[in-house]
Parts: sequence; C-alpha cells; structure tokens
Amino acid sequence: MTSRYRSSEASQGLNSLSPRRRTVVKAAAATAVLAGPLAAALPARAATDAPAFLHGVASGDPLPDGVLLWTRVTPTPDAIPGSGVGPDTQVSWVVARDKALTTVVAQGSTTATAASDHTVKADIRGLEPATDYWFRFTAGGTDSPVARTRTAPAADAAVSSLRFGVVSCANWEAGYFSAYRHLAARNDLDAWLHLGDYIYEYKSGEYAARGKVVRPHAPANEILTLADYRTRHAKYKTDPDLQALHLKAPVVAIWDDHEFADNAWSGGAVNHTEGAEGAWTSRQAAAKQAYFEWMPVRPAIAGTTYRRLRFGKLADLSLLDLRSFRSQQAGTASGSVDDPDRTITGRAQLDWLKAGLKASDTKWRLVGNSVMISPFSFGSLSADLFKPLAKLLGLPQEGIAANTDQWDGYTDDRRELLAHLRSNAIGNTVFLTGDIHMAWANDVPVDAGTYPLSASAATEFVITSVTSDNLDDIVKVPEGTVSAIASPVIKAANRHVHWVDTDRHGYGVLDITADRAQMDYYVLSDRTSPNATSSWVRSYRTRSGTQKIERTYDPV
Repeated sequence: MTSRYRSSEASQGLNSLSPRRRTVVKAAAATAVLAGPLAAALPARAATDAPAFLHGVASGDPLPDGVLLWTRVTPTPDAIPGSGVGPDTQVSWVVARDKALTTVVAQGSTTATAASDHTVKADIRGLEPATDYWFRFTAGGTDSPVARTRTAPAADAAVSSLRFGVVSCANWEAGYFSAYRHLAARNDLDAWLHLGDYIYEYKSGEYAARGKVVRPHAPANEILTLADYRTRHAKYKTDPDLQALHLKAPVVAIWDDHEFADNAWSGGAVNHTEGAEGAWTSRQAAAKQAYFEWMPVRPAIAGTTYRRLRFGKLADLSLLDLRSFRSQQAGTASGSVDDPDRTITGRAQLDWLKAGLKASDTKWRLVGNSVMISPFSFGSLSADLFKPLAKLLGLPQEGIAANTDQWDGYTDDRRELLAHLRSNAIGNTVFLTGDIHMAWANDVPVDAGTYPLSASAATEFVITSVTSDNLDDIVKVPEGTVSAIASPVIKAANRHVHWVDTDRHGYGVLDITADRAQMDYYVLSDRTSPNATSSWVRSYRTRSGTQKIERTYDPV
C-alpha cells in the first residue's frame, strides 16, 4: 500500500511479550468430554503432528514505534482450543519492510502453552512511524500466512489524512462476514475499529437470522466457562473473511456486552442466571481471559479495554469499556436513569476520559464508544413498530422514552461529560458507536429537551451490524420496509438525528482530514450469502469547529 502520510525516523528494535502462564488442570477425562464439541471450532486438517496456524494471524493497537502481533498455533491434533492440552511449542516471528520478508527489521520467539490456549502475542517496538510492515510466525517448520500491519504516525507528525474501517455486531449464526471481506479488499486502511460484539455468547439457534441458523457456531451451548469462551473465539477466527481483514491491517478493538453476556453490567447480565449458570464473577473473568488471549489487544487499566491511541497531530482515539464498571440498567430494583449514583463508565474511567479530552492537542478527538451516547425518544411510533424496536433495544414494551442499556440509561454521566466538553470549549469530538444494529448520523446535544436551542457538544457516527438482526429482521418484513416508516418518525422526535437506517447490514469507512471527519456508510446485499456484494449508501461529515453533522454526496 502506498503511504498516505509521511513517516519520520525511529530506531529499530524489538520487545516480545510472552503470554501469561496460568495453572490449568489437564485431566484426561475432561479432555475426552470436551473433544467433540471443541473440534467443531477447527477447520478441517490432516491428522498430523506438525504444528498448524488454523486461526490466522493478526495485529492491533498500533503505536508510532510498534504494534502488537497475534496468532494461535495448534501444535498437535488434540490441542484444540479450550482443551487445555498440548505441548509447549516454540513460536518464532519475523517483521520485515517487504511482503517477501527479505528486509527483516525485527525477529524473536516465544513459547505457546496450554495455559494461554496456545495463543501468542508479540509486542514489537523500535519500528518507524507511519510505515507498512509485514510479519509471519513459524513453529516446527510450519509458516503462518504473511500479514501486513502499519504503525501509527509519530506523535508530533503533521498528518494529512487517516482512514479507518469501522464495524460492530458480528453474529456468526446470523450470516457471513462479507463486510470484513470488502474492507480487506480496499487496500487503503490505516487500521480498522471493532466497536464491540466481536463474538456472541448465545446457544445455537437462540439468536440467528430471523430465527434461522445460517451456519452453526461452536460450542452449541451458551458459553459459560473459560473453555467455552475460548472455543467460541476460535470458531470466529476460522472465518475466511475475518482472517482476510486481519491479514491486511491492524485492528483497534473494544468489547461490548456479548463478549460476556447480553446487557452485561459490573455485577451480572440479563443473559446470566446466578447460580444456575455459575457465579458472574467467574464467568466475567473467563470471558476477559479468553478475550485477551484471542484478540490483538493490549490489556489496559485494571485489565479492561479502555485506553488511548494517538495518530500524529491529526487525531487521538479514546477507547471505552462500558461494561466492566457500569451500574445495573435502570429498572424497578436498580434506580432511575437520572440517579447520580448510577454510572456507565465508573468514576475513574470518566475522570480519565475527561482529562484526556481536555489535555488533547490533536485536531480531532475520537471516542470509541460501544453504545449510543445521543439521546433517543420513540416519539409517536405505532405499537407494531414500537414493540419490536423496544425488543431490539432491550426495553420494557409498555413504553419508556430511553434506551436504558445505552447512555440514555445513565444521564448523570452523560450530562457531566457533555458539560465538560462545553465548559472547556473542547471541539471536534466525534463518538464512534456500534451496538444498536442500525446506522445513525447524530449531533450530540447538551440538552436534548431544548434542542435545537441547546448547542451541540459533539457528533456521533453509529455503525450498523455486520450480521446481527436489526429492525426489519425482528418484524420479518422485506428490507427497507420498516426504515421507510420509522425513520421519519424517529427524526421528527429526535431533531439532532440527521439520518437513521433501521434495516440494513454493513460497515463504515471513516476518513479524517484537518477540515472534516467523514463517515461513508456501506450496506451488504445479503448477509446470508457468502458472496454478498457491497454498495455505498450514504455519507455524512462534521466540519472542523462546527460540532454539527451534515450530509455529503460522495464517498471518499
């Protein structure tokens, strides 16, 4: 790929990060029980003792001088994901300036063990900023595929533009991941952002495409244990389109609820029954351990996904964890949405976010935000549309004018954050959001009740789902039917909403220059087809200094 911004010199070197070793019980009986369902997480392979890279390779969290590399090696046929068995295996890696790997700039090795499910991470440092690199892993004479990655610009670099793919909500059983394939084919991404729900936790058939399983996942049961979460991650990593995108660009990922369980909060989840499904603390710990084993993400503060990356003087990206610290969603036993003692971020994370936004000296302040921050009222939606929309949002169907799983359910945190932006004159803040399975382009008003008299404090681009059911799927009507009716009503009741598409699946491409941040929205022809085509449908941008969304009529 031709570089679209200039890089500066930096020293070369390396620093490999070995996976943490954890105690595991390698019981032969347990392995025999697990072998059948766990084997479904693997692609077909020959019965050989030669190591194999069956789950692809990936990179993530690019820095000006480095990037995190990832893979999973299957050292022997019985060392299937989640089994807890298999020999310690030496895995080497090499980083080069060219795809043929002739100009090597860093190399090293580490040991893959059953304690980390034979996943491998290498945190490479000493690279040059804003530069393409290629890398490969090797184990026992077997080479992985060669992948491309890219470092971030130097912190003080004058960057002319950045381009990110943006995705969320990829449910294996609901369809194919064509969105990833189309992003991989672009060859122009500096990185791609995954805003949560990289995997789903449900048992087979519980959450599919309009109730129909397009392709079965593994294990078939709802995932509860460490072995379960490892197996589900492994199944996702066998998807060829997902592997293709990981081969082309580094990912920057955060988790949302389905990496744990539906509507997760700090002390439980809607889709968790304490006792019958074990202790929430154990399930949450298992989900987090598997996530950090299987994702090219650096564990951040307190083992969460909130952290900050910088891309020269053009943009910084604050990434949030809106599940680990939040209070239970508002309801009869958990207080009102306006209760100041309830939080979506936790005190420490909110203070960290506010301080980072205030101290930022970049042109744009991006916030990777798993659930929508813009306020949302149902307005005068008819009952036949309100009830399925309430179901999608996890709301009581008797009626409530707030999405209690999103920032609408934690209004005190939102007021504090937006007031902070206004009182400190912090402009050019753009929230990048997933979760809701619909595409939106929003201003973020300081006071939704008086908007448009209230100023807009920020803007928000919400990306639809890769495959997960959206509104027309729940109602089971042809695509576009619901959006044609619901969108005008939603916009009328929410004057800060410039566009909403309730019905289609796809992805976004975010392009940033000094003058504007633009989101191009793409939709897929058929999520249930492995050969789905992609087409551009809309573009919106926010111009520097305006804190306002406007439509533009050409994609980048």
